[in-house]
Parts: sequence; structure tokens; C-alpha cells
Amino acid sequence: MTIPNAAELAAISLRENGIPRDLAARVVAAPQECDLEILDAAYRVRRETFGHGVRLHVLLNAKMGGCSEDCGFCSQSARAVGETNVPPRPLLDGDAIVDAARRAHDAGAYKFCIVTATRGPSDRDLDALCPAVERIKREIPVGICCSLGILTEQRAKRLAASGVDRFNHNLETSESRYEEVCTTHTWRDRVETVKMARAAGMEACCGGILGLETNDDDILDLAYSLRELDVESIPLNFLDPRPGTARTDAIAPTPRRCIRTLAVFRLIHPRRDIRAAGGREVNLRSMQSMALYAANSIFTEGYLTTAGNRHDVDLQMIADAGFHLERWSDRAHDPAEHACGVRG
Repeated sequence: MTIPNAAELAAISLRENGIPRDLAARVVAAPQECDLEILDAAYRVRRETFGHGVRLHVLLNAKMGGCSEDCGFCSQSARAVGETNVPPRPLLDGDAIVDAARRAHDAGAYKFCIVTATRGPSDRDLDALCPAVERIKREIPVGICCSLGILTEQRAKRLAASGVDRFNHNLETSESRYEEVCTTHTWRDRVETVKMARAAGMEACCGGILGLETNDDDILDLAYSLRELDVESIPLNFLDPRPGTARTDAIAPTPRRCIRTLAVFRLIHPRRDIRAAGGREVNLRSMQSMALYAANSIFTEGYLTTAGNRHDVDLQMIADAGFHLERWSDRAHDPAEHACGVRG
């Protein structure tokens, strides 16, 4: 199966604001010897729209474990806690959240991501979170993303009013696969939350997990669903099966598949923030730096229940690969919203 060369692929992606699905299917299915050609195409697009800047995101697990939802990959589900040893912990107080934001900024974070293990935020949760967000916006030059589960219209507006820049709620996988991953809410529930967040004035951060799919069509379904939603940021996680979850026996994706998929997502979403997210260190191993040629952002300092690279290790990787750190305070405009030329 032939595909256009790197220059042609990149030109199509930029001209059409993303390659069409029939071409994406050919790229996904191309033989292994096409890996570098595909990554070259993704890098050309990434360089045109985001230059060589890399955005670090730092997560805070602000309310841990005991979640009522049964997402099969998640060790924080109440159905998995006993076997995964993730003890429930109540919501951190405002001072602790602000202190964590300050540490994230000191580590180089472009965005500070506040996450809670819950079906959705309660009014009591927001009573603590919203004042903390307001303090962070006054005191610390860092963007704020919240991942709090399913929203209502009123709660979305409250978060936006407090200063939350972006709300995360991942689709995780294709609509056709979702019932096999979670039964306590639907894929459509997630779509509606993404729409509510955007309607309230926040950007949408929405991605999925490579490794939950059964075939390439599932990956493309997810990618084009995100394109239809027109989300600003796309975290691509890589399945790292957790003991005690329903996905314990799943096969994690190989490093080459991870890189190929990041490249395809960049070609489908040329002007969107694409993040090499959870599982990067475990699944990409020695190929981690290659992710930067397609993705323009990464998480650092670990994840919700698993460790990751220290920020100094990631900063060295970024420099070694010829990229540079992009700070919230340095931004002139965001290519996720506007097309731009080469920067940096």
C-alpha cells in the first residue's frame, strides 16, 4: 500500500486542516519501513504550526481513589481499589492545591492539571476548588486545566468563571468500543461534557488511550470524533495495564506503534495541541524523544497513580532533541486557535 511522501503528506495536512480518513487509513496500515517517512511528515506539520516549543503539563491527583465509575483501565475505580492499593483520599484543601501549582510552575509547567477521581464534581468540591483556582490565577503564571468527571451546565460555568482555562474529559476509545470499557456512563455522556465545557468558555482537552482498540478503525474513529468536536488539546495515553483492573491482561502497544499513532494524530489535527501522555515512559522506552517530533506537549513529574520522569530528566531530553521549553507567560498566541508560521 503506497502513501504520499513526507512533503506531500504534510502539505495535504496543512492545506486541508487534516488528512482525510481514507488517506489516514492508508498511513496507519503502511508497512513498517514507512515509519520514518510518516514521522517526517508529522514533524513538518508540527514545525510549521508549533515550531520547536514543548509544553510541560504537571498533574495533581487532588482527590484520589474510590471513584464510583467502572472504567476498566483505571486503578482508582472503587471496583479495583482493593487489588491495586490506591487508598481513597479526600479532596486536598485550597492551600495544598495552590502550593502544588507553585511547584508545577517551578518545574517548568505550561499547564497545571487538577484531577479528581469521581463521577463528577459536587458543589462542595467546587467550593474548595474554585477559590484555589482564583488564587493560582492571581499569583502564578501557569495555565489551569481541570479533569473532574461529568459536568452540568451550571458547574461548567462556575469553573470557567473561576479562571479554569481548559477542561479535560477524554473519550478514551471509539464509540463502538466504549461499552466494553465502561458501563456506568456512556460515550455520549462524555461528548456532552466536552460540549458543556466549551459552551461555558473553557477550552476542551480530550483524547484517548492507545491499547483499548481492537483494530485500526477504532483509532481512526477516535481521531475523527475529536476532529468533529474541534477540541483544542488531545492527550494520547498509552495503555499501561494496572494490576487489579479489568485490563490487567491487555497487551501494551509497542514503541513504534505509539510513535506511528502520534504521527497520524498530528496529520489529522495539524493545529491542535497533541500530548504524549500517560504511559509514555513505560511504552516508548528508549524512543521517548521521538514523540517530540509529532507531539508538542508532554506530562512530567508522573501521573495520577504511577511514576514518570522527573522534570529535570524531561528538560534534558527536550534540549538533547533540539527543542525548547515553552512557558505560559511566553505565549503570544496559540496555534490551537490560529494558524501560524514557524516559531522557534
